Amino acid sequence: MPDSNRRILVIEDERAIRQFLRVAIISHGYHLTEAATGTAGVFHSIMQMPDLVVLDLGLPDIDGMEVIRQIRESSQVPIIVISACGQHCDEVAALNAGANDYLSKPCSADELLKHIDILVHHAMQLSIEMVSQVFSVDDLRVDFSKGTVSVGEREVELSPTEYGILFSLIVHAGSIVTLDELRREIGPLEAKQLRTSVSQLRRKIEEDVMHPRYVLSEPGAGYRLALT
Repeated sequence: MPDSNRRILVIEDERAIRQFLRVAIISHGYHLTEAATGTAGVFHSIMQMPDLVVLDLGLPDIDGMEVIRQIRESSQVPIIVISACGQHCDEVAALNAGANDYLSKPCSADELLKHIDILVHHAMQLSIEMVSQVFSVDDLRVDFSKGTVSVGEREVELSPTEYGILFSLIVHAGSIVTLDELRREIGPLEAKQLRTSVSQLRRKIEEDVMHPRYVLSEPGAGYRLALT
């Protein structure tokens, strides 16, 4: 069975197909977010930070290729395109735009779930491999193999919660991480506790906590680790 914490985003305008996908994906053990338009899908891809996107190309508001391009501006989440077009040129265009996989409608639930499992597992392996690497931006340096954090020449002692927050932000570097996403990844903390831990993390790694360089607040959304 897949990791039950993993969330799939389905962007599909046909209600009957969404219902079919809902039953298949949830019964397989994944969490699910649904969007009936491309605009809503892009929004959820930013706010929900899914582990995989299932995307129909034929959407009522914006073209599916444009949805792929907009998602790719802020995320490398795996994208599976399912399309009734069935033309090779559409498959090539979708893959060139940034999709990871392409299935023609109609496809069976078993076939789709097999492709979802493969891509989610591959993404998980990439996250695991990251633990043996060193992440750095400007003066901030995190050595995952040693579990050490330093700013310039100064080594910083972080609590397990603070380290978990920093790890999550680095895994999703450049993208917004919501409070719900942080709680899902580091533990069931109250929102107030989580904000307090973020403040403590900033005091330890930021030169000016009033004008943070690394851990940025995104009002009404969550936090983001700045890369530039």
